Amino acid sequence: MIETDILIIGAGPTGLFAVFEAGLLKLKCHIIDALPQIGGQLSELYPKKPIYDIPGFPEVLAGDLVSNLMEQIKQFQPGFTLNENAETINKLDDGTFIVTTNKGTKHHAKAVAIAGGLGSFEPRKPIIDDISFYEDKGIEYFVKDPELFRDKKIVIAGGGDSALDWSIFLADVASEVTLIHRRNEFRGALDSVEKLQEYKKAGRVHLITPAEVVGLNGAEHLESIDIDENGAHRTLKTDYFIPLFGLTPKLGAIANWGLEIEKNAIKVNNALDYQTNIDGIYAIGDVNIYPGKLKLILCGFHEATLMCQSVYQRINPGKKYVLKYTTVSGVDGFDGTRKEAEKAVVKSID
Repeated sequence: MIETDILIIGAGPTGLFAVFEAGLLKLKCHIIDALPQIGGQLSELYPKKPIYDIPGFPEVLAGDLVSNLMEQIKQFQPGFTLNENAETINKLDDGTFIVTTNKGTKHHAKAVAIAGGLGSFEPRKPIIDDISFYEDKGIEYFVKDPELFRDKKIVIAGGGDSALDWSIFLADVASEVTLIHRRNEFRGALDSVEKLQEYKKAGRVHLITPAEVVGLNGAEHLESIDIDENGAHRTLKTDYFIPLFGLTPKLGAIANWGLEIEKNAIKVNNALDYQTNIDGIYAIGDVNIYPGKLKLILCGFHEATLMCQSVYQRINPGKKYVLKYTTVSGVDGFDGTRKEAEKAVVKSID
């Protein structure tokens, strides 16, 4: 059983920043996320795309924002349960919660904050006969462990950042990398497209465009794929096929928790603390809805801050908390570190 003050469901920017705000209040956080890495959409869909509306950052890459948030919260030592979905929730007589994942991991929390962005992400699967049979038998929708592909022949399909970046990265791991895209144009970051061009010229990555994978072959494990290349059919031997066509957001099992849902989002009390219709369960970030809602990262940061203040009062009823600016009070981490401004020099002037 994992014990924590606030259980955060979703490791996107809103969930990560909530760890910092909770840490200032001496509240411990643990995060569950369905993806195998932290960062949510920022890490999985567009890590190299710039974001322009984060206060104090005229421009910041999505992946760098995630790295900065992780650096900001490491002193508060959050726990992570990754690559697992929050499946069931039980509210105990004392008002605390038990949340169990699809893999049976149990979490005991005094409050739950759903920060799942647009929901738990499921891979967009290409429409190919028998594709479900080959899942975990040669078809992988995520690159969880690059070593799985060590010295193997792999085929990647897609035209975005993930497809480009993994093709380039795995060129140093796999014995052979082939990238297939249905168009000649790629929508990834310019530096990734240019680097792929260099890898293609050097023979480190084979590129097949315009083309689509239309069939899968193999008795017990994937052995080859059928390709439609500009109207012509061909078969390509491979050990693994990695279709990277993005993710489909869904509320998943959370939709069955008895929460009030509107337009596939969770209704909250935005006049106070972003609490749901169930006392002790909050929803912050893109996953919630209320009058005037804006799906912006900076709005998620604001919602996370007020949520943490509410949880503090919930855990410490009647205890007065005086808000102190970090510029004055500094930041005390759970790891014993302290960050504070240098003290002013007191000296008389002759």
